[in-house]
Amino acid sequence: MPASPATQTGDSGSTAAPMLPLWPAPFASHPVDATVTVPGSKSLTNRYLVLAALADGPSRLRAPLHSRDSALMVEALRQLGATITEIPGDGHYGPDLEITPIDPAVAGSEAAIDCGLAGTVMRFVPPLAALRRGATVFDGDPHARQRPMGTIIEALRALGVDVGTEGGQPATSLPFKVAGTGSVNGGHLVIDASASSQFVSALLLVGARFDEGLHLEHVGKPVPSLDHINMTVSVLRGVGVQVDDSVPNHWRVAPGIIEAFDQRVEQDLSNAGPFLAAALATRGTIRIPNWPVNTTQVGDLWRDILSTMGAAVTLENGTLTVTGGSEILGADFDETSELAPTVAALCALASSPSRLTGIAHLRGHETDRLAALVAEINRLGGDAEETSDGLVIRPATLHSGVVRSYADHRMATAGAILGLAVEGVQVEDIATTSKTMPEFPLIWAAMLAAGPQAAGAVSPGAVSPGAVSSDTGSTDTSN
Repeated sequence: MPASPATQTGDSGSTAAPMLPLWPAPFASHPVDATVTVPGSKSLTNRYLVLAALADGPSRLRAPLHSRDSALMVEALRQLGATITEIPGDGHYGPDLEITPIDPAVAGSEAAIDCGLAGTVMRFVPPLAALRRGATVFDGDPHARQRPMGTIIEALRALGVDVGTEGGQPATSLPFKVAGTGSVNGGHLVIDASASSQFVSALLLVGARFDEGLHLEHVGKPVPSLDHINMTVSVLRGVGVQVDDSVPNHWRVAPGIIEAFDQRVEQDLSNAGPFLAAALATRGTIRIPNWPVNTTQVGDLWRDILSTMGAAVTLENGTLTVTGGSEILGADFDETSELAPTVAALCALASSPSRLTGIAHLRGHETDRLAALVAEINRLGGDAEETSDGLVIRPATLHSGVVRSYADHRMATAGAILGLAVEGVQVEDIATTSKTMPEFPLIWAAMLAAGPQAAGAVSPGAVSPGAVSSDTGSTDTSN
């Protein structure tokens, strides 16, 4: 079980957690100059997988993400009765997927779902399981039992779904059992989704298959990460589902079919963030081809964020180019959501103070990200502190040391960014990046090897083909 940030820092009176393998974070001896492509979006991949499992016929997902989170989703849907087959694709990062949907008329034996640490699995799949005839048990990694789940459990109960522990007691978190009957009536449902936007998305994704559709109403503090809900609404409309989100905090999903689809997944713009950050950390240049002109991904905010921090940012002919300035400028950032760990790493290298607000919900992610970021930045000599809803980070001279990851992929990549500018940084358990990008260490190393000062140094087998190309003026648009 990952230790809490307080435990892992070795604070007075606590016992330090056992150290996991350490990865020497590459130090950049010269500005990076590389073209990088990254795997598909986890958020889009897992949304489309859920919809394919409910569609009116077989669907194909092209260039999906292949990572721990997506593999957990695939296996979860197979457990519920979907057939998912890998077929050759034209992507750099693995095969396409063909999905035959679940037949709700077929009663299944008890299913067991391993959620790992994937929020999309532990929150998106229980409402889907309610539409299946049979019992489904949900559990995950030890730390997953600490992640907020009460809202989705209470929502299902309000919809008439039997949710409890294996012993029949009320459940508030993992593990729990959903006793599906093959149908859910739906109608008006009121929830408090202030802990995670995933609670809203989870219910919207299945709402069209409820007998009366779904009128979902949020009450409470503002829902975080509204961009992710907008993504869900856009994806639903793309498969023929009628969604009315014209009234704030209300979403109305009409009952009806979910159309089968053939969809290519955009590359993960959030996961592009650490590579773009390398341009600022090393005063170099990174190009990301196939950047979408219009997208619902929160990672599109990188264009504004990095420009604010002093980088030159252009999007031309589908390629996003970021060149770092002479210094990294601190700033005030609101609602950086899942981008916050990467932003925080750059703020720790900045020449002026920064404040990140609107991210209190990050305390309920893979780890308490706010506490973890403060602990690890300060471990290297930085000056960071928590606020009620974010972080304040002030300029400081950083030194070598270990950055602990807390089994959190975004903490691991934040450590890699710091290592570019601070010699002697080691990152604990870099393998945790497999949650959303198994190839991260290879792509990172190849990025540093590419460019005019190391042209041709990256062998074709160093990373998945096309992941990184040396700077020859060409643009790889094949992803």
